[in-house]
Amino acid sequence: MKVIYLDCFAGISGSMLLGAFIDAGLPEEILRQQLSSLPISGYTLRINKVVKSGIHATCVAIECNHNDPNYVTHRYLSDILDMIDHSLFTKKVKENSKKIFLTLAQAKAKISGIGMDNIDFGSSDAIVTIIGTALGLHYLGIEAIYTSKLQVGNGFVQDYHGCMPIPTPVTAQLLNNIPYYNGNIHQELVTQTGAAIIAALGTEYGDMPEYFISQTIAYGAGSLDLPIPNVLRLHIGEIASPTITANDTMVIEANIDDLSPQVFPYVMEKLLTLGVYDVWLTPIIMKKNRSATTLSVLVNRSLFDQVISILFKETSTIGLRYYKVERKMALRELIKITVPLGQAHVKISSYDGKICSITPEYEDCKVLAIKNGIALKKVQQIVLEAAQKDI
Repeated sequence: MKVIYLDCFAGISGSMLLGAFIDAGLPEEILRQQLSSLPISGYTLRINKVVKSGIHATCVAIECNHNDPNYVTHRYLSDILDMIDHSLFTKKVKENSKKIFLTLAQAKAKISGIGMDNIDFGSSDAIVTIIGTALGLHYLGIEAIYTSKLQVGNGFVQDYHGCMPIPTPVTAQLLNNIPYYNGNIHQELVTQTGAAIIAALGTEYGDMPEYFISQTIAYGAGSLDLPIPNVLRLHIGEIASPTITANDTMVIEANIDDLSPQVFPYVMEKLLTLGVYDVWLTPIIMKKNRSATTLSVLVNRSLFDQVISILFKETSTIGLRYYKVERKMALRELIKITVPLGQAHVKISSYDGKICSITPEYEDCKVLAIKNGIALKKVQQIVLEAAQKDI
């Protein structure tokens, strides 16, 4: 599966991401041709190669000409969605573009206290960068977006409402459930458009995903001159389906017949916190028909000594057995689904290029069930059906 990892050490904006896509191979002429099919005018798209702190990157700037007689000053959400629906873009480009605009409109409506239909998106730059991003994802064949922890900047910024803290209220709203930090750069590093893109289309946020293999690195430049390189680093690669061999993985087991049942959950939690792959209990009958429990731990060999130490220290066992195993896992991807009840993550498992399981995340569904006063199983069904339509 072809995915991207966005290294946002200097933040992110829509134009930085679009510049990174061009740097990664999105042809400028195709982007211009596709955007020219939209019924918008009064803007100039400038694409240049620049150097930021020694890093060669692609800079995209959208300059709006307010004096153009065809320039549209006010565009509302319904205008933009209608424009996208009547475009000749592919279904996926339309879906991703609308998802970003809806996410941005929801955040703006939440902060401003007005209805989504009354949100004015104003100039053409947001339209160009958002739809351009959707075009870039489609052209490069990207199936998932992973994002690092975001540096958002520090201090205050001036906008048409006045002096606002960084991140601005709309950006902060968009970054709910997305890890970020202020840092020591006194500039706004994450724009509303950049935040909306990753909030709407992001798969996971934080560290580079396990088993990710980077094949291409590209850079999109921002317009600021900073003490650090003002670039967005884009990794394009694949998440390999992992096969862990006998040299890597072991099962450690102990038969225990004289330990309080209250201790087992504590030991299991301690082992999982250590980083073992799995822990499970199996009821057994030992000699003299004595009831007992087998405690089994699936673990990478690198944690072998630590697991042994915990089992001897925290349980009553005086002996262990262990053996090497092989395992093969389906590729797992976590996506965020929006339903009328709210948002929930869904785990998509696939093997050999085919989806084999779609599972709504229990904790997210539990929150929605409590919040909306609906049965948990009903919430799970609603999220599952929405996920099946979305993938």
